Amino acid sequence: MKIDNDLLKKLETLSSLEIAEKKRDGVIEQLSEIVAFVENLNELNLENEEATFTTVAGGTPMREDEPCVNSHIRQIILDNAPQREDGFFVVPKIIE
Repeated sequence: MKIDNDLLKKLETLSSLEIAEKKRDGVIEQLSEIVAFVENLNELNLENEEATFTTVAGGTPMREDEPCVNSHIRQIILDNAPQREDGFFVVPKIIE
């Protein structure tokens, strides 16, 4: 794929950006390098490779879920609530 002025104008429209005239050549050159790199990836033979979704062996490490009570933090949060009562948020009733 070749990046030219016409394609750059379409990209500007799609992204709602405007690239200054003096920077257009540089942007076209940079986008061309990115596209060339991605096209190199298409040449890789990945038929025998299994798709992965994480780089961590065994999945995402989990931490222990240990509750802790810090009344100072709770008070800071409640101080920002529009309504509170007995240490809880007061919200409008939505279910009859």
